[in-house]
Amino acid sequence: MNKEKESNIFWKHPFTWVCLFGIGYWLYSYHLEHALGVLPYAILILCPLMHIFMHHGHGGYSGHSEDGRDRKDKGDENAR
Repeated sequence: MNKEKESNIFWKHPFTWVCLFGIGYWLYSYHLEHALGVLPYAILILCPLMHIFMHHGHGGYSGHSEDGRDRKDKGDENAR
């Protein structure tokens, strides 16, 4: 928990945002051509990464049954 609070403080500090803005402006003004040249490759790399992280690897949906209820409730089905 203490490390989590420290990281939150880092992002709330105004100096961090000034530095990020300065770096972003420098990249935009001097390296825009390079960034646009990498853009098609970045899109091709991001597609599989988004699929892996957003679908969680298609792990078999072990937490839910077919009707959408949690499997913890399955024991209650027999009582009904």
